[in-house]
Formats: sequence, C-alpha cells, structure tokens
Amino acid sequence: MRRALITGITGQDGSYLAELLLAKGYQVHGLVRRSSTAHAPRLAHIREALHLHHGDLADGNGLSRLIRQVMPHEVYNLGAQSHVHVSFDQPSYTADVTGAGVVRLLEAIRDTQESSGQEIRFYQASSSEMFGKVAETPQRETTPFHPRSPYGCAKVYAHHQTVNYRESYGLHASCGILFNHESPRRGETFVTRKIARAVAQIVAGKATHVRLGNLDAKRDWGFAGDYVQAMWLMLQQDEPWDYVVATGETHTVREFADLAFSHAGLRWQDHVIVDENLKRPAEVDLLLGDATTAREWLGWRPRVTFEALVHMMVDAELEVPSIA
Repeated sequence: MRRALITGITGQDGSYLAELLLAKGYQVHGLVRRSSTAHAPRLAHIREALHLHHGDLADGNGLSRLIRQVMPHEVYNLGAQSHVHVSFDQPSYTADVTGAGVVRLLEAIRDTQESSGQEIRFYQASSSEMFGKVAETPQRETTPFHPRSPYGCAKVYAHHQTVNYRESYGLHASCGILFNHESPRRGETFVTRKIARAVAQIVAGKATHVRLGNLDAKRDWGFAGDYVQAMWLMLQQDEPWDYVVATGETHTVREFADLAFSHAGLRWQDHVIVDENLKRPAEVDLLLGDATTAREWLGWRPRVTFEALVHMMVDAELEVPSIA
C-alpha cells in the first residue's frame, strides 16, 4: 500500500486529493494545524479513513519527525497562507509559511530519503499568482514571473526552491502551476464562494447585496476536483517536471457574478456594490493558462466547464448540502 502525506488536507484541494488517493488504495496521512482540527467539515465524510497528524509548516523539527514516522512515498504540499488579500495584511507570516515552510519540508524529505534509501516524491502547489503582471498571454511554464502580492512572492520563492532541490539533490520534485480552481468547498472569503453564498442569501431574503472589489479582473477558473487529478499524475511520471494546469479560458469577476445571479433568476446589477477597499494595492489584471504540456505529457484535461462550475457552486449554496 502506497502512503501519501498531504499538507493542507483540511482545505478545498486537500479534501478532493484525499478522496482521490483513498479511491486509488493509498494510505492517506494529513498534516493539520491545531487551529484547523475543530473546523474540518470538508473531511467529515472520509475522516475515519484518514491518518491525521498535528503539525505546522513553521516547525521544521516537527516536519522531520513526521516524515520519518510516516515514511510516505508521496508528499503533496498544499498547505499555505493562501489568501492573496490577506497576504498584504500578513506579509511576514505569508513569507514564513507559504515560502520558507516549503524549504523546511524539502529538507525533511531530503534527510529522510538519504538516510532510509526510500524515494519520496514531492508535489509543490505553485500558483498562477506568480505570473502577476504578465509578460505574455497565455502564460506557460516558461513565462517569466512578476508577482504582485506577498502571496505571489512567497510562491515564487517556494517554486524556485523546489526546482533547486530537484536539480541539486535529485529529488523527484514537481511543481503544479495551478490557475484558479474553485468548488462548493472553496473558502468563504474567496470571491467565487462569496458570490455564490450571496446569491443564496439574497434568494432566502437574508441579504440584499454583496460587496465586491475589481469586477474587471480576469481569471482562468477551473474545478478543483479536476485539478487534483493533475497533481497525482505529476508524481506518477518517471521524471519530475513543472506543469501549468489551466482551462485555457479567461473570464471576468463580472461574468462570474452574472452567471451566478442569473442562475437564480436575479440581475447582478441589482445586488452588487463595488467596494474600493476590497481592491488589491497591486492588481493582477489578467491570468490565462496554457496547459499544453500537461495535456500532452500527462494526458490531463479539465472536464467541468466554467458555466457548469458556477452553477455547481450556486446550487450547492441554494440546497445547503453538508459537503458537495
């Protein structure tokens, strides 16, 4: 039985990845911060099948002990301070966890692999936010990085460190440069979930409007359940590499809101208030990914369309399921 360790297992991606690995017969271990243990509804339906461990990406010694204890064949690093807007308020914390935390994890893997002789394959969750002020459109693996947030800067550092450990120590370490991926399990502070929840609250008569920031920001949005398939495929390759994972389509926040509200028979113009305080100090205007390498080398393709994704998220809020 192959063993996998997932950091950030209580998050959106972690829960979908845990489901995928369990279905493939893995023994699945998860790193959980103490503050997250009481709030893990995404894992409730599979909790008994998981092996959860207290830990933190800020604790290098703890990570080393955990790697030696679990002896995983695969490590998926999805843990991070992952909210872009919050990273402007907490830049040092974001740099420590999202950036330096990856080095701590890589060191733990390198030490354990060298002492035990067992290969440990590593996946790093890189981000389209690394491209920031884009040098070309669409963005591909060779596009230069120009991050526009503390989160993006931390992800660039983590990405380059992963490549460095691959080239310096021969680790099977791959980076997935994932563009925006959403689901009904998305955190409530992210704009897509915020819009979907607002639609349901307005339909229920519990709210009349929602405050949003830049409606013209363009993103390449896909379904998180599709994207974790790409993560797993990367670690099944003979050689490690870095891959852009994206749909190849871009849509504005306004388009997302239009589809979400119209799905419930509403006009977004009647309920959306633009709040200047919600705009970023340095905006990322356009993200559009070219996933040709993932398509040709991994055989990966997104299955859920943009419209289906929006409808899925709104329907989940209107029906209020336990977990979609």
